[in-house]
Amino acid sequence: MKKNASAPRRPRVLAAALAAAAALVCGTGSALAAPAARSAPGAGSLTPEAVDRYVRDYLEDTALPGAVVAVTRGDRVVSVAGYGHTAAGRALTARTPVPVASLSKSMTALAVMQLVDAGEVGLDRPVRQYLPDFTLADPRAEGITVRQLLNQTSGMADSAHPDLVGPQPGSLTEAVAALRGVELASAPGTRMNYHNTNYAVAARLVEAVSGKPFAAHMAERVFQPLGMTGATTVDSTADMPEQARGYVRAYGRLIERDQPRWFTAGGFGVVASADDLARWLIAQNNGGATADGRRVVSARGVTTMHTPPRTPEGTAYAMGWTRSSEGAGPREIRHTGQLLTHNAAQTLLPDSRTGIAVVTNTGMVSGDDATLLAQGLADLAQGRAPDGGTPFTLQADYVLAALTLLSLGLGATGVVRSRRWARRAAARPWWRTALRTLPYTFPVAAFLLLGDLAGLLTRRGADLGMISYVWPALFVWLGVSAAASTAVLAARAVRTVRDRRVTPEVIEGPVEPAYRSGAVAAR
Repeated sequence: MKKNASAPRRPRVLAAALAAAAALVCGTGSALAAPAARSAPGAGSLTPEAVDRYVRDYLEDTALPGAVVAVTRGDRVVSVAGYGHTAAGRALTARTPVPVASLSKSMTALAVMQLVDAGEVGLDRPVRQYLPDFTLADPRAEGITVRQLLNQTSGMADSAHPDLVGPQPGSLTEAVAALRGVELASAPGTRMNYHNTNYAVAARLVEAVSGKPFAAHMAERVFQPLGMTGATTVDSTADMPEQARGYVRAYGRLIERDQPRWFTAGGFGVVASADDLARWLIAQNNGGATADGRRVVSARGVTTMHTPPRTPEGTAYAMGWTRSSEGAGPREIRHTGQLLTHNAAQTLLPDSRTGIAVVTNTGMVSGDDATLLAQGLADLAQGRAPDGGTPFTLQADYVLAALTLLSLGLGATGVVRSRRWARRAAARPWWRTALRTLPYTFPVAAFLLLGDLAGLLTRRGADLGMISYVWPALFVWLGVSAAASTAVLAARAVRTVRDRRVTPEVIEGPVEPAYRSGAVAAR
């Protein structure tokens, strides 16, 4: 029988569509991320009115549920405010405590630097000198210094110890003890790897040297002297206000979700208000002193915390801060923080001694609102109109919705046509059938390995459940594509097995009586 050249090649259609769709989604992130900027009255002057107008416009444009904002200049507070509401419906104000996520790292670094100022800790001394329990399976870990912990160049990494995946410790002591079987991902001092455990170890070092629980030390030596009366640090997200419940974005809508329990002490456990963050920013831009001149840490210590190390070459990460590249415009020192349900950003503009901090109750990637708000406020502070950027998922999710429907349609078509496919496959060599079937396994593998792929791309530990928070629409598309592919494979397998069990009589049809009697030969 001659093959029909126009017959559809179903084994290739779904995979080809998915590949094209992936390219389209990747392009969407940059193409749709920044819509036309809204006219920004007051741009160029960092006034309370300009800040308030910009933030309110952003909330209106994006339907952001809630945010707290602090803006300072020199030793003066420009604006502290809360906008919107928490997941439980409580109004956010300037005094509402919220999780600041990884902005906590710079606060842990300051606690260590205070011990350095007091001569109790040496930045270039081995961590084990102060914390004998800090033991890894890798002998190179004995040489890890305090500075390397804070610069995230210790050699520890999520690739060797994914701290957010799997059982969570209950205390700093347990977090350090969990490292005993861990290998280093690189030699100390040779590579920067962002890894929360560096700061858990730093926090345990503070406990060991000070002789006090980390939370008590932070309250007594950091928060109270800075006037951060509403700030505290907790051991897990379960201890945060409303258990850190917040929102994720999907298809232009906001979905309220619980934050999984993560151990947070040292790395991302601080809870603070906008008022607290304003006092924190003033000290950072005031050489370690409060607005009324009370010194909390040395000016030299602040400079050290804001300055990346010379080795490894090219790293921009300092001690809980990232410094902008030289010659890349006005100087900026910043850090971001993410939970699955909240995100935060803090920015220092040394040239004007401006400080900006924003925390929002939307999760990472699907709602990086804090970063966008902080950048818009930095634009205002530098005399520019904010560019009007919004989370790219507000547009990209609609592309993913279309792709999800496409995957469903292709899957349904493949199931309906499985009988015809099985008949054609019976006439082909087995290896050709296998090759045509192989593309259908790709969406299944991509979905099941999505957490690992995300971890590989970001060099952070992740699992499939986390992706459902990080980008729900992507999770749904890949999940539907995997289910559609599985349905097609199952339908074709069932049809192939059934056809093989059919008797020759059924295939060829009943034999005519004329053939049985020999009438054909007589004719």
